[in-house]
Amino acid sequence: MNDRGQAEDSRQSSGKAHDPLDMRNYRIEQLPKRERSGLERWLAVAGIPLAIGSFLLIGWAWTPAFLLNVDPAGLSETLQVLYQELGSEGFARRNGWMLAIFTLSIILWTTGALPNYLTSLIVIISLVLTGVLSEEQAYAQLGHPIMWLNIMSFILASMLVATGLAKRFTLWFLLRFGHRAPSVLLSFLVINLVLSAFISATTAKAAILLPVFMVIAAIYGAERGKGRNNFGRNIVLQNLLNINLGAGAFLTGSGANLLAAALISGAIAGNVFYSDWMLAMLPTMLGLMLLGYIIGVKLVFPLPAEERLPQIEGGMERLAEEHRKLGPISFAEIRAALLFLTILAFWSTDRLHGISPTAVAFVGAIIALLPRVGIVTWNDVDIPWHLMLFSAGAYALGAGFAQTGLPGISVDAFFSAVGIDRDTPFWLIYMMLTAVMAYSALLSQSKTMRAMIFVPIAIGVAETLEYSVLSLALPVAFLIEHVYVLPFNSKPAALLYETDQYSLTDAAGYGLVMMTLGWLAIILMGETWFRVLGITPDGVFGLF
Repeated sequence: MNDRGQAEDSRQSSGKAHDPLDMRNYRIEQLPKRERSGLERWLAVAGIPLAIGSFLLIGWAWTPAFLLNVDPAGLSETLQVLYQELGSEGFARRNGWMLAIFTLSIILWTTGALPNYLTSLIVIISLVLTGVLSEEQAYAQLGHPIMWLNIMSFILASMLVATGLAKRFTLWFLLRFGHRAPSVLLSFLVINLVLSAFISATTAKAAILLPVFMVIAAIYGAERGKGRNNFGRNIVLQNLLNINLGAGAFLTGSGANLLAAALISGAIAGNVFYSDWMLAMLPTMLGLMLLGYIIGVKLVFPLPAEERLPQIEGGMERLAEEHRKLGPISFAEIRAALLFLTILAFWSTDRLHGISPTAVAFVGAIIALLPRVGIVTWNDVDIPWHLMLFSAGAYALGAGFAQTGLPGISVDAFFSAVGIDRDTPFWLIYMMLTAVMAYSALLSQSKTMRAMIFVPIAIGVAETLEYSVLSLALPVAFLIEHVYVLPFNSKPAALLYETDQYSLTDAAGYGLVMMTLGWLAIILMGETWFRVLGITPDGVFGLF
């Protein structure tokens, strides 16, 4: 929002009591800083000394045995050259520093001892000073193609906000179908799925929807500062779940999906197209979203009778008034809708024209910003640069893993320890790789980093054991978006945790159930729908 708009909001809000139904109170920049629990404060205090101690121990004083016993024959050609240059001890030492930096980042991100973007900056300079990456390699991550997709997506999302199109669609849908608590929650499921087809940044979707579902939460008695209720837990946690699962339904749902598809396309000397991904994952994710609704409302956070109806008199009328204030649909909204539909059409037909989704979003953003004929001005664009810096640190970690080969070395050591070889059944490999990908989200703050680590591992395992690359790498990639269990697991998770509508244990309990169901769904689809699509081979599990 521009300065004049902010000043106007400030004047309108000054001197007035807090209005729980005013959407301006729930913009990202307006959310009050939530109070940390006793455990969170303890973790924040312990995080820095624990991170420094672990960093010095692994990087300086001790090198794990599996790094000292690397078989160079199992390395890529590039890493074999590096192994010859550094020698076994030098190669192990470099990987030790990479492991130390990774451990430091996980501790700092997990404990929240430092802001996420500051941890990322520390990670980047640590990779440089320890010699894991050159300055050019480390600093270049801010120009990663996926970073550009995120930037363009925020420009396009800002167009939806500035024209009022996103608000109009959301309010219209809720007023049309959301008269009781269950229908409200199901309405947000549909809204998330629709927005996911158009917006390639989960944080942008969260920013658009947050003010609306927070007002709905207040209408149903979940007003901040007056105690939590199960409706508030459901609406925020289900939106967090659906923001991420909706992104997993489409190739363009996030930059991490696109990165995974690019890695797989390079390995198969072909392409993973938008339509391929959508056919496989749209029914899968829609089923999981419906399960998330049932489990939330019926099992984990059951709604008592009083929370199934609005508790603030005139609350829904306020939403209707917000909708009326938008007036008739404007020419700018029509142009924004046409531009988004055109972008979606190009994304959906990439098999025909071969233009990358990032390039399509780039052109769309340029059209949206064109003087006189465009739809928004630069002052309307809201790009959260602190999140961009955080992403740059995660990409730098991924580059460090690629330069050292640490993930592959670790997996080889694990496979040797448990006795996995060419005679191991496909179903066991499939289940292990997908389980590692799913539950790795508990330790990671970057979907892109997980894609950079685990998709190449799946590709390597498939090639080594002579399985189809698609049969292992695509199911692993399909689990990228399960990042909703803990506040540090993704940017939307960190953002929605600040609403103070649920506790850490609430998120962990609900999220772990859904993460496990997500993994089981990939196993079930591997035996059924993925076989129909030709992703997994026939009879891989022998269930049907």
